[in-house]
Amino acid sequence: MYDQPKLSELIRFARVEAGATVIDVYPGDGDWTRLFSEIVGPEGRVYSFVPVEVAHFKTDPVGRMQTLAKEPGRENVEVASADLVAMPQATLPADVLWLHLFYHDLHTALMQARGATAAQFNRAVYERLKPGGSYVIVDHAAAVGAGTSDAQSLHRIEPASVREEVEAAGFVLDAQSTMLANKDDPHAIKVFDPAIKGKTDRFAYRFVRP
Repeated sequence: MYDQPKLSELIRFARVEAGATVIDVYPGDGDWTRLFSEIVGPEGRVYSFVPVEVAHFKTDPVGRMQTLAKEPGRENVEVASADLVAMPQATLPADVLWLHLFYHDLHTALMQARGATAAQFNRAVYERLKPGGSYVIVDHAAAVGAGTSDAQSLHRIEPASVREEVEAAGFVLDAQSTMLANKDDPHAIKVFDPAIKGKTDRFAYRFVRP
């Protein structure tokens, strides 16, 4: 999805280092889990966390991650699956929690069907991160003023709403990046629309647990 310079910059931004424990929430194809596995090395650990809310998908997200964990050199990968808000019970204290193009889903019917809310999930992340740990969010930007209203329809969320919600859980904004910004994104079409797919205006936040 990203060229090497942007990928390297994202890794630096997320502060994923050798020996770290990382939680990759809703890992999809597992690309980030694999990358983090290589970076943290044998002394580190990567939790590939599949929320129960999406575990029933035909793509078998849990099975795919279990297959990934059996790949040579992936002994530091552990697959976990639980309700979103039960994530702290399924993982150990972490240095980094990574949320890539997923935060907006916290405001969709699918994720809320089992009772999870963004506020509850953010508190769960706070509970699971070590003091000084990083909560890194990359997502598709909605138009200014849209708030969370486009999360279901366009799979977008306004950056200011994310910041407000995460800070309400006790986190402190540590850094933000415009490396994935695209001023030509009209913000009014679904992120899967061929006209913008793969080129959406994206924001990146790094919050820290005090």
